[in-house]
Amino acid sequence: MELYTRILLPKARFSFSYEDRVVMVGSCFAENIGRKLEENKFAVDVNPFGTLYNPASVAEGLRRLLRPERFTPGDLFRHEGVYHSFAHHSRFSAPSEEECLEQINSRLSQSADFLRKATRLVITWGTAFVYRLKSDGRIVSNCHKLPEKQFDRRRLSVREIVAEWEALLQALWEQRPALKILFTVSPIRHWKDGAHENQLSKATLLLAADALRKEAPDRIDYFPAYEILMDELRDYRFYADDMLHPSPLAIDFIWQRFTGNFLSAETLAILKEWGDIQKAIHHKPFQPGSEAYKRFMLQTLLKMERISGKMPSFDLGKEIEIVKSKLE
Repeated sequence: MELYTRILLPKARFSFSYEDRVVMVGSCFAENIGRKLEENKFAVDVNPFGTLYNPASVAEGLRRLLRPERFTPGDLFRHEGVYHSFAHHSRFSAPSEEECLEQINSRLSQSADFLRKATRLVITWGTAFVYRLKSDGRIVSNCHKLPEKQFDRRRLSVREIVAEWEALLQALWEQRPALKILFTVSPIRHWKDGAHENQLSKATLLLAADALRKEAPDRIDYFPAYEILMDELRDYRFYADDMLHPSPLAIDFIWQRFTGNFLSAETLAILKEWGDIQKAIHHKPFQPGSEAYKRFMLQTLLKMERISGKMPSFDLGKEIEIVKSKLE
């Protein structure tokens, strides 16, 4: 008996490996899966502008990375004693103008360089709704809790999203012809939009992603994170306390579906090997001073040296120091 709806994943059009340099931009799927990739030693840059939700803001962020002009004091505004950028998430905000600009421009430079060498780009859209600043008409990435009366809110159309992204994708491929792009739609519901408006928003994003995928099937693929949480994990035990965000269990499940579909057999084998090492590092022994535990840690150290030999890109300096400290 099948007691739940299984989402069948079509064969991936390309894979991810430890040789790839991966840029993740957009909503919370980019954050959650990006963090998993980081923990597992992939070369990844996650959200250089912080969490971005709508396709227009994600597109603007990528255009900024393609043309990395430094942000200036004129790009900031001050609200309740803190400096903010309308192009960035509040994690880049700071009490001083200098600190805010230093954080923004340092990350901009690093991420622009990373994108120039990237082989994979993962894009997650969260909502089709945008907020446009009344004073100058620009779409903002974050309202930073300014009064609602300062913005006009509306939903982008499929045609608008596709038109903007067609031009952007061509610009990306001019710089990186081999770049493969994976689209996803965040499964997190934007409940403030209302149940019906949230569904219309997600449907708009799904249609736009599908239209772009069909235009370049050899370069673009889609991962159904939205569908997996909505249908395969159709139970509130897979949600956080707010009943909107996925729980850690759901994130782990989506990660497993992602890796199972998009990682090569060789990469999956290395991922498993690294997972075993991580478990050994975090193992809490009953007798930490025993000879048996020291042998266990020495074996773990040998495994780390072996995986470093196979994967020179692995930076295990921190983990090696942890293991050595347990041998003292």
